[in-house]
Parts: sequence; C-alpha cells; structure tokens
Amino acid sequence: MLAVLAAQFLSAFGDNALLVAAIALLKQHGAADLAPLLQECFVAPFVLLAPFVGSFADAIPKGRAMFLSNAVKLAGSGLMLSGMNPLYAYALVGIGAAAYSPAKYGILPQLFSPDKLVKANSLLEGSTIAAILTGVLAGGMVSDRSATLALYFVIVCYAAAAVVNLLIPRLPPERREISFSSLIPDFFSAFKKLLGNNDARFTLLGTSLFWGTGATLRIALFAWVPVALSISDNKTPATLMGIVSIGIVFGALAAAVWVSLEKVNRVLVPGLLIGFLVFILSHVTRIHDAIILLVLIGFCGGIFAVPLNALLQERGHEMIGAGRALAVQNGFENLSIFSLVGIYAFVERTGFPEKDSVAFFGLAVLAGMALIATLRLKKRKA
Repeated sequence: MLAVLAAQFLSAFGDNALLVAAIALLKQHGAADLAPLLQECFVAPFVLLAPFVGSFADAIPKGRAMFLSNAVKLAGSGLMLSGMNPLYAYALVGIGAAAYSPAKYGILPQLFSPDKLVKANSLLEGSTIAAILTGVLAGGMVSDRSATLALYFVIVCYAAAAVVNLLIPRLPPERREISFSSLIPDFFSAFKKLLGNNDARFTLLGTSLFWGTGATLRIALFAWVPVALSISDNKTPATLMGIVSIGIVFGALAAAVWVSLEKVNRVLVPGLLIGFLVFILSHVTRIHDAIILLVLIGFCGGIFAVPLNALLQERGHEMIGAGRALAVQNGFENLSIFSLVGIYAFVERTGFPEKDSVAFFGLAVLAGMALIATLRLKKRKA
C-alpha cells in the first residue's frame, strides 16, 4: 500500500503543478481566457476513452497499468516543454490520466477486504489531496518565476512516479482476455448494470457532480480572485485551490470515522452544503473569508466523496470488476466536468460579471445535489 500511496502522491503532484504551469503559459501568450478550454482538453480523453481504460486496467497487473499511464503523462509534459501548443500537450497528459485512474482505485479491492475499503480510500484520497495541496502551491510559486522551470519540475515528478509504480506488487489481472470488438458494447452494458443498481447509481451521480464542481471551481478561481480579491498573480488562486484540499483531507478523515457503507446516506447533508457554500463564496471580498469558506467546501466534499468511492468499488467489484466500474465512473464524472466547465465558460462569455457566474454555479450545484438526495431518499422509502 505504501508504494501505491507514494506513486499516487507523485503523479497527482505533477498533475496539479502542470495545470498551474499550463495556465501560466497561456497567460504569457495573452490567452488566459482559454483556461476553461485547457481543462476541457484534459477531460475529453476521460470521456472518449472510458470504454477502453477499465478493461486495460483489469487486463494487466494494475501497477504496470499505472506505470504505462505515467509514461504517457511524462511524454505530454515533455512535449509542452518543447513548445507544443499547451492545449494539445495537456490533452496527451489527459490520456495518461484517464488510463491511470481506474488502475489506482481498482487495485484497492485486490489489497483490502470490504470492511477496510473506506479507510483505504481515505488513505488514497489523503495522499491525493496532499499532492493537490503541495502541487498547486509549488506550481504557483515556480510559475510566477518561470513557467519553463515549472515544466521541468513536473517532468521530474512524473519520472519519479513511474519508478515507484514498478515497486507495486504484481497482482493478478482481474480479466486476462479482452475482445477489442466488444469493448464499447461491454462498456455500455456495464454502465447499464451500474445504473440499475441503487447504490451504484447514487455513487455515479454523486461523485460526478462533486468532481464536476471541483474542476469548475479550480478554473473559476483564476478569474474570480483578480475581480473579487484584487490579486492578479498565479500564486494566490493556486494557493486557494490548495486550501480546498486541506478541507478535503479533514473531510476524508472524518468520513473514515463517521460514515460506513451501511450508513452512506449520511453524506447527503454535507453534499447539499457544497453548493450553498460556493454561492456564499461568490459574495466574499476578503481573502480570509474566502479561505474559511474554501476549507468548509473541501471538508464537506471529503465527507461526501470518499464513502461513495468505496461504495462503488465494492458494488463494482461484485458486479462487473472494479476496473470496469471505475472506468464507467470516470467516464460519467468527466462528462460532468466537461459539461459544467463548458457551462461556466459559456456563462462567462455571455458577459456575466465573474461574481455572478460563481453565484450561478453555486446555485446550480445546490439544485443538482438536492435532486440526487431526493432520488436517493425516495428509493429508500420505496
């Protein structure tokens, strides 16, 4: 487990430092308004490759799948450094990240029994969030000095992650045979099976809205901070992105203690609070108030997302294989990210003031969470 945590930390650290470095590159070229499109290029491979990456993760030892995925990330960041358009290079990194995700989560049911999955997920999420926190902080500080130096930094992180991936025990594949002609029908069959299960459907909808919210908020901060807080550097929005991560760490720890798979409906209240807190954030004008709200948003998000991930891993492992289940989840989550970031970008381009765009976004998240909660509670009563 230690090798999995270390590899995930290094890979996620590179991902988050690279996002800030890529935004800094766009700003250097006078194209800061393309930041939402940068996120879209990263997310698109998750959606397009969703039918394939789960089977890839299940067909070979998951540690080796993680190694190959990090190699692709390394290639994408190297091409960005060499002068390739940041949008195209970031899309290549997205391909590696899309393949990496079902492997890193899918390995947990092979290492732990169901009663320990929530705690294992808490450790993995804690490692991820620590990487997000330090990655965005390092990316912001180094990018303010030199975006090129930040890219070198990212390349070192991905190379180190690939080396650590080789230390992960070679576990047996969950599925040794793959029929490429059946991958797309198989994906939609798995998707249909998961949607037909009440617990799996709850996790798909809940985690998709959560990660769509998080990705959109990350992009929104780079436009909101200069307007609301009158600060125009890269470090401040990157630091605020990290502040959310601190809250998620504590939320993940609280989830491990307070929420079990049998009492997973407890996550509905913190889930509803996320959108409300984002709406309140849109009216803030002082950085200290913003920090408090972002910590609370992260805390609610950690309590909400960690148990849902564990629930999907358990149900998916039982029904269709953890890798396939997580690939469906990734496809669904990243379709949500693609849609929410796109909606936010559209609202911005219509001329909405940045504060109003964030307020609208918060209300939309609140409405989405309320719908998910209503569907979940109705199903339980039925």
